[in-house]
Amino acid sequence: MTDKPIAITCGDPAGVGPEIVAKILKERPDLREKVCPVGPASWLSTLDYAQAKEVGEAGFRATPGEPTVDGAAVALEALDEAAYGCRQGRYRAVVTGPVSKAWMTKAGWTWPGQTEFFAERWYGEPTMAFAGGKLTVVLATWHVPLMEVMNHLTRESMERAVKNAAHLARKLGASESRIGVCGLNPHAGEGGLIGYEEQGQLDPMLDVLRETYPGLSKCEPGDTLFHRQLQGEFDVIIAMYHDQGLAPLKAVDFDRAVNITLGLPFVRTSPDHGTAFGIAGQGRADVGSFLRAIELAEVLM
Repeated sequence: MTDKPIAITCGDPAGVGPEIVAKILKERPDLREKVCPVGPASWLSTLDYAQAKEVGEAGFRATPGEPTVDGAAVALEALDEAAYGCRQGRYRAVVTGPVSKAWMTKAGWTWPGQTEFFAERWYGEPTMAFAGGKLTVVLATWHVPLMEVMNHLTRESMERAVKNAAHLARKLGASESRIGVCGLNPHAGEGGLIGYEEQGQLDPMLDVLRETYPGLSKCEPGDTLFHRQLQGEFDVIIAMYHDQGLAPLKAVDFDRAVNITLGLPFVRTSPDHGTAFGIAGQGRADVGSFLRAIELAEVLM
């Protein structure tokens, strides 16, 4: 499928996604033959592209910064087209523009996030990961209430996270996968003084997995592990829950971080920022994260 394009969905048409894609295609003509924008005709008519796929009502037109249910429906239709297009062999990967889940819900959206949407459409068990300019993070759990995190840290989910972390490290150029694992509790439980999850459940799982992945750490204190990655000790960090991994990543890589869905039959990436309705249409949106999402989609295939 190397001759097939990467589908780029518009995201919410009233957000910054459409203008960022337009700017990228203008500044990077080398990408013109490699991608296929998916969105409303009113947006596609403003782009310089070699191929595109129209979705939504023919007369639909978005106003930047003013989201609507109709616009959210267009965003959902673009995601459906991209997902099914990969299964039909028309696209080789997907880069998704930012959407508003609040508005998408009004248009029929029923998933916690786009990761879960693609998992259902592509029939797989995903892992959410992020690659920035400095940090690379894999999440063992993501859209889960904090009180329920430990219930989701099963042998299967940990094995999946470790396997995909090793895969991501290799794809990003690591000769060996050095994987640091955050403990669930402060100080990784402090030998059982601040929780027994590490000693009783997590470290025994990691001990078994280390036979296959020798660069895998035991549970380490999460408050220092990301600094250790910045110092070059680890290629990728596994965080136990969403904010444990995303807070440090966004602190140092906010404009470059890319959301990656691992473990599915096709590659899906997205910029790690939202719709930014407040600046849409003003030419202020940074293209860095979106451009890197396109570049990483090519690397990960």
